[in-house]
Parts: sequence; C-alpha cells; structure tokens
Amino acid sequence: MKGIFLGILAFIATTLILPLIIITAFNINIPMIDKQANHRHETIESDMKIEVYNHKTDEIMTLYLEEYVRNVVAAEVPAAFEVEAIKAQAVAARTYAVWKINRFKDSVNPDHPGASLCTDHQHCQEWLSFQELEDRHGKSWIKNYWPKIEEAVAATAGVIMTYNMEAIEPLYHSTSGGQTENSEDVYVSALPYLRSVSSPYEERSPVLVDTKTVSVSEFVNAIKGRYSDFSIKQNNIASEITIADRSVGGTIKLIKIGNKELKGSEVRDIFQLRSSDFTITVRGNSIEFTTRGYGHGVGMSQWGANGMAERGATYEEILKHYYQGIDLSKIKSYM
Repeated sequence: MKGIFLGILAFIATTLILPLIIITAFNINIPMIDKQANHRHETIESDMKIEVYNHKTDEIMTLYLEEYVRNVVAAEVPAAFEVEAIKAQAVAARTYAVWKINRFKDSVNPDHPGASLCTDHQHCQEWLSFQELEDRHGKSWIKNYWPKIEEAVAATAGVIMTYNMEAIEPLYHSTSGGQTENSEDVYVSALPYLRSVSSPYEERSPVLVDTKTVSVSEFVNAIKGRYSDFSIKQNNIASEITIADRSVGGTIKLIKIGNKELKGSEVRDIFQLRSSDFTITVRGNSIEFTTRGYGHGVGMSQWGANGMAERGATYEEILKHYYQGIDLSKIKSYM
C-alpha cells in the first residue's frame, strides 16, 4: 500500500505540480480557471507590483499590475468600445505584461534595464498617466469613460491567456482588413496561437481603407534613399511594379519594383503606410497606395473585437477567436 501511495504522489507531482513550476518561475502562479464562455470573474485586487520604464520622463515607475493595465487599456483602445471588447483588451494587456516579465526573469531587458516594460507603444504597450489622459481627452471623458475602463479591468482581474501552461505573446493591432496574419508571415516565429483568422466585423473602423499619393519622383527617390543602386524605367513605371507574393491574410510579402525585390513591410516603412496590405496604382505622374487595415495584422484586431462585441460576443469568445487554442488562466494571488 505504501508503494502504491508513493506512486500516486509521484504521479500528482509530475502531472500537476511540475507544469505549475514551469509557469511560476517568476513568482506568478497561474492555475486554470473555469473555461465556460459565459463565466464571470470575481473582482479582486492583487498586491502584485511591476517595474515600468516611462520613456517620457526617463524614470522607472513601480505600479500595481491592475493599475498598469487600466492605463494601458485607456491608451490603446477607444473608450467608446463595447465593454466586452475592452475586457478583451484588458486581458491582452495583462497577458503581455506577464509574458514580458517572464521573458526577462533571468536577464536584464537591454532596452530599459531595471524594468520589464515601458510606456512606448512602438516597443511595448502604450501607457498614459491619468493626467495625460485628462489632457488628451478632457474632464468629461474622465467622468464618462474612466469608470467603464475600471469596470472592464476589474471584471477580468488576474485573467491572462496561456498556451501549454505558459503566458502567450498576445500581439494585437487596430484593424486587420478582414483577415489576420500568421505570425511567421510578419515576424520570424510561427506561433501556434497566432494563426490567420477571419475578422469580418471591422466596417466601422475609420482606418479600414486608406489612400496615400506620392509623385513618381518622390516614389523613386524614396526607394533610392534605401537602396542606392535602385533603378526603374519611369516612362512605363506601371509595368515595373509586380506583386510577387501575398500572405494568407492579404499582406504583401514580396514586391518587385524596378531592379529590386522588396518586402511589403519595407515598402510600408519607406512610405509610412498604415499596413502592408496594399495595392499600387499609377495615375499619370503620381503613385497611389491603397491600404487595407492598420498595423501588423497579427493577433487580435481591436476593431474586429469591437465588432464581435456589438454582435453579442463575450470577451472570452473574442479572445479564443483571435488567439487559437489558448486557455484563460488566472494568476494565483487573485484566486
């Protein structure tokens, strides 16, 4: 009997405790929670603190996790969004913080030593202080919308997304243009939860379609600024531009322009386009770019999430649509 009992203990240790050790290496225990789509979570504040580098003031701030999440959500999505879409953003923002903390648990973040996160959206997530939010939107915005953001964050307190018992990298963007991207088509790694999915409810996005026009000379000089040996026949420039490859999500992977084959992301960067999902039309002495979507297109579309919420989707349903195969987990100190 003693041998059987010890065997049972060994089984429990290897199948239940060991996976938790993997995910709690940075002192955050994340057991699974109820996965029912209509589940609601008790509002619980935690004393968990994080270090955040403020790139505007050049200082490291010590913030409570939920305090940080509130100000990220307020900065990243329109407060007029549906509450379920704001909840989805809150979970994504919290997951990103946990993922980043885990990533640098055994090393120093070289971009901002002493802090796992920063306030710059080009590097981490955008974070605005309460005063910055008031300066940007006004006192009436604070009165009408701040309580809504607090409600959404509190309703999801401690909830993050996990895959194989680890916090995911929850990439998100403004508008996909109708279909999100596989991660490897935009970045290096093929992540199983960042798969291309449909995003059909983005019609209210103000950046769904955009056009930008440059002169032919501006077009040529801009590419020459990147590649000094660039050459193109300007008398029949339309025939010198060929889209060689598009991703499943619609973004341009490769485009041939003159004697150069460029990545779509390079062209987006050179001409400051809203996305890499674009067409090029030659109109006389002008080049017209027409883009669909705004951002890298990987992970959750914020406007798509709001469209789903308008049609009755819960934040759990939104997240499980845009992040394939994930589970919703809760940080142990919130339980």
